[in-house]
Amino acid sequence: MAHYLVTGAAGFIGARVAELLLEQGHAVTGVDNLNDAYDVRIKEYRLRKLQALPRFTFVRADIADRALLEPRSPLDKSSFDAVVNLAARAGVRASVENPWVFYETNVLGTLNLLEFCRRRGVPKFLLASTSSVYGANAPCPTPEEADSSHPLQPYAASKKAAEVLCHSYHSLYGLDVSVVRYFTVYGPAGRPDMSIYRFTKWIREGQPVQLYGDGEQSRGFTYVDDIARGTLAALRPLGYEIINLGGHEVITMNALIAMLEERIGRKAVVEIHPPNPADMLTNWADVSKARRLLDWQPQVGLSEGVGRFVDWYERERAWAKEVVKP
Repeated sequence: MAHYLVTGAAGFIGARVAELLLEQGHAVTGVDNLNDAYDVRIKEYRLRKLQALPRFTFVRADIADRALLEPRSPLDKSSFDAVVNLAARAGVRASVENPWVFYETNVLGTLNLLEFCRRRGVPKFLLASTSSVYGANAPCPTPEEADSSHPLQPYAASKKAAEVLCHSYHSLYGLDVSVVRYFTVYGPAGRPDMSIYRFTKWIREGQPVQLYGDGEQSRGFTYVDDIARGTLAALRPLGYEIINLGGHEVITMNALIAMLEERIGRKAVVEIHPPNPADMLTNWADVSKARRLLDWQPQVGLSEGVGRFVDWYERERAWAKEVVKP
């Protein structure tokens, strides 16, 4: 049995990663500050599920707080086989409005955790990064070697900075680092600011669907279980590697709305707005490296995954329909 420190444990991906580690018989200490980046009720929902499982310990703390590094911190008496840093401020639009909080969590928080590994002798560090680092002119499908030095938003820039910090700690101290660049992730209990949650809620509740642009912008969606499996696979010793984890099915927003209409059994009323300059037009992952190094590839098709999300929304609709996006 290994012991893992998972930050962002009440987050969408963090909760599923922690759950899979617990199912495999490991111990997990989860850290989360339960911030209000989006409606905290959905974070509390995920956290309650984890706290019902054996071998899970929760610490409410902010990774940007250097006190976590000090003696007598809540993490002081534990030893860990790896730190899985899934705590982040995410969202390209929100980062334009408040870039400071993105740098506090994504850069300073990562630095604190890298120092934690160095001081405590933790041999493995995993950083969750983003496909947004590839910017506007990435080839599709996008390999890891594509240019990532021209991010379009503070969110992507903060994640690129965290990647570079990780490389410096690998170079200086021999820390084994996996950077996993996630493409668009969806699934039950997902972030309420993401398109599948928003579109489902608006269509099901008879509210106008707010669409920015002509709807022909597209995303390579990845089901959360696939992302979590890939994250666990990347905990093996790799030296320093950057690895895409992304979906193999790309769909436009117009086609996604049509898919949800069919699954929900209601017609969407779409309101068109000007495109948001922070949004990318498309993303599509080249995952050949993940197949080679991790023996991983997505397994849940988009139609099946969307169905699972809609079914979850119906089961939890009494409160899920009240969850508000930022």
